[in-house]
Amino acid sequence: MATDSLTAPDGAALRAASELVSALPPAPAAWCSGLHKRYRKRTAVEDVSLQVGRGEVVGLLGPNGAGKTTVIKMLLGLVRPDAGEAMLLGRPSADPAARARVGYLPELFRYQPWLSAAEVLALHVRLAGGDVSRAEQAECLSLVGLGGRAADRVGGFSKGMQQRLGLAVALVARPEFVVLDEPTSALDPLGRADVRDIVLELRTRGVAVLLNSHLIGEVERVCDRVVVLDRGRVAASGTLAELLGQRELRLQLTGLTPAAQQRLAATGRVDTDGAWLTVAVPADDDGTAAPDLVADLVALGVRVHAVEPVRISLEERLLGILRDGAASRAGEQS
Repeated sequence: MATDSLTAPDGAALRAASELVSALPPAPAAWCSGLHKRYRKRTAVEDVSLQVGRGEVVGLLGPNGAGKTTVIKMLLGLVRPDAGEAMLLGRPSADPAARARVGYLPELFRYQPWLSAAEVLALHVRLAGGDVSRAEQAECLSLVGLGGRAADRVGGFSKGMQQRLGLAVALVARPEFVVLDEPTSALDPLGRADVRDIVLELRTRGVAVLLNSHLIGEVERVCDRVVVLDRGRVAASGTLAELLGQRELRLQLTGLTPAAQQRLAATGRVDTDGAWLTVAVPADDDGTAAPDLVADLVALGVRVHAVEPVRISLEERLLGILRDGAASRAGEQS
């Protein structure tokens, strides 16, 4: 008995341990390291590592055949990697308990054409083992623009309507992590805007999203970070600010005084192109640099005719990354 009293943890120690565990940050929504996958003689994925934090929206970009969908399937435990490991919500990706809290919209899917939209949703709620009420399921259909088509059979749906239904299936079980593989491929501009709004709403609720899309403008609008794959490898990754580099301002000014020229020089760099001046915006700008500069110039007697923000687009950056990779491979082969 004396030994038991010495070794058994008391209530205070248990509470302290519990508080310590609860204070730890949650595991990432998705994490993988060193993923490899070969199909016969073709290497589909080679040494891919990435992470999606809780409440973070990460874009997965790259050309066709870059390995994006294969990476997604290995993350979700649908394809077994030849090497490397993957975790979902702190559990191995092969663990069904981890996948139960994940919503997935695959690139290619098909639902039973004789079922109604409401029946498809109810079926997937049962498969997920969730306790989502009929009212919540109806609300999910309304969220994706199918509120008035719940009783209609899927066989009569257009491709765009089926895409909306697939999005509802991915969201209906209240997931903590959502994977969207080409979610806007069959949608019109209004549908793409709806998907964008849904992704932003998921982020505000703390739901993590991994978005694979060829619509680079959509990725640029909603993603916190981007991972670029090329030929099965990570070619680049980082926040949009890190990938796109320093922003600039182009200004058309008249009446420049020496004091105004000193104010412009204080920005760090001034380039002249005809009637336009280009100045750099600080990397840590919180959105006040441009209006502060314009206000200072006006106060110094300068007339400001035009102001244009300038930054390389994500599409231009992506093309540059892919071209650099192709040139590097060509140099290695020569």
